[in-house]
Amino acid sequence: MKKERSRIELNCDILVAGGGAAGVPCALAAARNGARVILIQDRPVLGGNASSEVRMHIVGANGTGRFDRGEELVTEARESGIIEEIRLENCVRNPQRSASMFDLILYDLCRTEPNLELILNTSISGAEIAEDGSIFAALAERPSTEDSFRVKAKTFIDCTGDGRLGYEADAPFIEGRESCETFGETLAQAVSDKKRLGSTILLTAKKYSEAMPFQAPEWARHFLEEDLELRLYANPGEEDFSHEYGYWWAEWGGELDTIQDNEKIRDELLSVTLGIWDHVKNSEGDPFDASHWALDWIGFLPGKRESRRFIGQHILSEKDLMASREFPDAIAYGGWSIDLHPPEGVDAPKLEPCVQHPLPYLFDIPLRSCVSRDISNLMFAGRNHSASHVAFASTRVMATCAAMGQGVGTAAALGIEKGIPPKDLSDHSGLIQRQLLKDDGYLIGRADAGNCPLVSKAEICASSETEGGEAANVNSGQNRTVVGELGAPRGREVPGLHRWISVGLPAWLQFDWNDPVEISGIQLILDTGLHRHLTLSHHDGYTESKMLWGKPQPETVKAYSVEGMNAEGEWETLVDVTENYQRLRRHVFVKRFQLIAVRITVSETNGIDQARIVGARFD
Repeated sequence: MKKERSRIELNCDILVAGGGAAGVPCALAAARNGARVILIQDRPVLGGNASSEVRMHIVGANGTGRFDRGEELVTEARESGIIEEIRLENCVRNPQRSASMFDLILYDLCRTEPNLELILNTSISGAEIAEDGSIFAALAERPSTEDSFRVKAKTFIDCTGDGRLGYEADAPFIEGRESCETFGETLAQAVSDKKRLGSTILLTAKKYSEAMPFQAPEWARHFLEEDLELRLYANPGEEDFSHEYGYWWAEWGGELDTIQDNEKIRDELLSVTLGIWDHVKNSEGDPFDASHWALDWIGFLPGKRESRRFIGQHILSEKDLMASREFPDAIAYGGWSIDLHPPEGVDAPKLEPCVQHPLPYLFDIPLRSCVSRDISNLMFAGRNHSASHVAFASTRVMATCAAMGQGVGTAAALGIEKGIPPKDLSDHSGLIQRQLLKDDGYLIGRADAGNCPLVSKAEICASSETEGGEAANVNSGQNRTVVGELGAPRGREVPGLHRWISVGLPAWLQFDWNDPVEISGIQLILDTGLHRHLTLSHHDGYTESKMLWGKPQPETVKAYSVEGMNAEGEWETLVDVTENYQRLRRHVFVKRFQLIAVRITVSETNGIDQARIVGARFD
């Protein structure tokens, strides 16, 4: 007899739909800021385009090369906060650069967060709307267990990329490319259309000691050299071309509906990708010397670049990015070039696979671009946020989406705590920005909001300090060096190294107060080399040339202790750490102490002979 299915009823403060590069930081940020969060993901793994199902490496503000100058300490454009925590964890725990290990790290972070309930293999299927037009509940289906869900929440956040939750709630959205007149954009085309960036299927290959044959299926495309002249043959040397990562430019489907036609796009992308591999392996003359390389993995889930973009309280445009417009409600930043691709992809062999238009500075992403214009309790983060096609071509990259996700999750949680609906959160941006900076986020030109009152009251000294790396810098409120020439336009830059740097090791940093202060914990932000790249990539050359992978970053403090002095002049050890590799370290003491001094002693780093502490604050 057929069993009658029941619907599972769930309640939370915040529902986050989508567990990709935006959704995971969003859910973690909301949960860590006290909200009860449910994260629903439609795949068996987290990570979206960065997961083992797609395997695209995460890039962001520092990825275009303009903000990366080797070991020289210049603009530190790499995103901090939760995405930095993930990158550092992955770098140390995944030296083998396993895509599945990255899945596990994300799963572990979500599963061990006490305020977060993770529901995988589950797709949003509907939404219930209240009389005032807000979302009352989301409906979801999990075919693997034949379960259906009804999730009530106060705030709903769509991080699905395709905008499935907002779509079910009838939130207004944009598709395709606007005309140049729509937002006054110089990089837009003359006439608007429904075309968009296409999708890609990646592959990985391994090199063997003997020749490895490959026979393409009958349905694979056949490519000639002229078909790939601007793609495969643009950098044919082994030093520039790698067989183990696949082809980001193997793009197709931008002239179709990347949601409704996704199955067709997948089939054609398999034909395209295997056809390119067939050309690499079997073309006459074997110009890439791939005889000993064998296909190891190929994706069956298209890495999707673009689909729906919601209409928010503000739509980001080319002008906002090019001018680095200052937004009072900024919750994140970006810096990737405006990276436009031909919608035809490989069907346009005479067009460059991408044209990158560098931005003069880092730029703000406002909260208003992440809050629905029409639905009072709907927010969004990731590639479905409110932006024109041209602006989206920069903000779509995954590290930018992650920073946006943390900003939205933080704002949503503070809204729950203070009883502020999402539609009004931009009026309380100062509260949100202070929390983001406390959590090691970065916001352009907003250093003052990051100061700690207890640190500001203290007399700060150190055993030694370098010129520009004075002890007082730990209360600068800015967690990185940002050079005005690249990082921020004149008037918004905050000069300086923004960290204490010692002369040699061991070294100590001390805070003294005239009268006892009550302290229950300490937070440290440590140097992790934000000037270099750090992201999981299956491309050996990219990993070896741009990052230090498989070990802690050499600038990072490894071993340190924290001592407190009471009013009687007695010291007590409060914290003792020996194997650190993370950037943001929080320590909650066993009780609240009345102290007149706190000393942090650094005995060892992970490589350099200097102690570097970027920020310190007390609770």
